Amino acid sequence: MELSMEKPVMIALDFKNQGELKHFLDQFPAHVKLTLKIGMELFYGLGPDIVRDIHEKGHDIFLDLKLNDIPNTVEKAMVQLGRMGVQYTTIHALGGSEMIRAAKRGLTAGAKEAGYQTPKLLAVTELTSISETQLHEEQNVGLSMSEQVLKLAELTSQFGGDGVICSPNEVEYLKAKLPEDFLFVTPGIRPAGAEKGDQKRTMTPAEAAVAGSSAIVVGRPITLAEDPVVAYQTILSDFLSK
Repeated sequence: MELSMEKPVMIALDFKNQGELKHFLDQFPAHVKLTLKIGMELFYGLGPDIVRDIHEKGHDIFLDLKLNDIPNTVEKAMVQLGRMGVQYTTIHALGGSEMIRAAKRGLTAGAKEAGYQTPKLLAVTELTSISETQLHEEQNVGLSMSEQVLKLAELTSQFGGDGVICSPNEVEYLKAKLPEDFLFVTPGIRPAGAEKGDQKRTMTPAEAAVAGSSAIVVGRPITLAEDPVVAYQTILSDFLSK
């Protein structure tokens, strides 16, 4: 079971404690290198030590904290994240150009200080739980969802970001308008026949591959599966088959 590092399946570790996490990871063969997404629940519950523990096991880490604050605060926070040896981390593109630039500056400085490569800086555009109606009626945005996401992706690229977190439904539209090496990391992935849960804009792994996703994020279809290893292998195979 080999993982393509160029097109990773990022497993969202939506666990509330270290025991659940250990039980999940122990089911995978020791030689398998995974890409694991640590989100707010796990990070706020267990702190930076969980990042270091997973890093020491040889897995790649997507630290998804979605920073969104004034540029100086975000820059200082990113220095700390850059020191951890993660491969990917996130901000909100809605934080604006100066915040994006400051985030990349802090991330680069922290990684250099610790002797790591600079993590990929990914920006959240619009959450996959946001519908077109909510975009207009709750966020008061006059653009269509595709236009809004494109504007935020272009802003990210212009000011130092490496890619965006976006719905798989927007990838094909975005790829034609952004640099070739720009990354499109897509949550909202569900195997054929699976429940959508709270995700409103979804695709299967194979559909996301055809659309041009650089990486996909999958949580519950793997972590809650009867056999997580088989579920992961199936999703990985589907994503890499296109």
